[in-house]
Amino acid sequence: MKQIIRTGFLAAVIGFSLRYKGVVITLTLLLAGYGLYAFSDARYDVFPEFAPPQVSIQTEAAGLAPEQVEVLVTQPIENAINGVPGIRALRSQSIQGLSIITVTFDPKSDIYRNRQNLGERLTTLATQMPRGVAAPVMSPLTSSTSVVLVVGLTSSKRSLMELRTLADWVLKPRLLAVPGVSKVAVFGGQVKEYQIQVDSRRLVKYGLSLSDVLAVARRATGVRGAGFIDNANQRIVLQT
Repeated sequence: MKQIIRTGFLAAVIGFSLRYKGVVITLTLLLAGYGLYAFSDARYDVFPEFAPPQVSIQTEAAGLAPEQVEVLVTQPIENAINGVPGIRALRSQSIQGLSIITVTFDPKSDIYRNRQNLGERLTTLATQMPRGVAAPVMSPLTSSTSVVLVVGLTSSKRSLMELRTLADWVLKPRLLAVPGVSKVAVFGGQVKEYQIQVDSRRLVKYGLSLSDVLAVARRATGVRGAGFIDNANQRIVLQT
């Protein structure tokens, strides 16, 4: 019985299409045009989002061992953000000089509201971090596919410090300017820095302590406002 009904329905459709060719062709063209229009404005991705909303919090603690990072940095941050609504899981990783906390929220929650709630907690926590520990920073909002491209730099003429400087100040800004790129992580090489090598024998000779050297170094490298000077014609802004 079902087979007879299905055959009769198909025969009716075919008969209608043959009898009203113009109507069928017009509807087909309209449907195809609408499909092309919708496809041109569609947002598609090779790998759709399959992971729940996640937020990564990174805190730099230069010079601290992994055990110190865990006790002084990771645990206080976890205690501060543990009461944020919607948290389903909390994972942390404490390595030398760096604390990484990954917060997973409920799939039905709003990722932007989640980031706002975490940002408010981290703002109050930044002033409570131990001395020398940077303020906690949330990583940019990225796709669940994470890293999509890895680029390596090698050179037989440039040093590791020159390659790292090139990657930090030339390549990274240009890659971030590309539409769709939300984060560029640079690893390896040697970060350019200014070091003060202290001679303990000379400190004893001049009656100085290491705290005196640190205080002078902070005053020498700090950037401060110098104000301005007014004359009869103009105002001159002073810069240090």
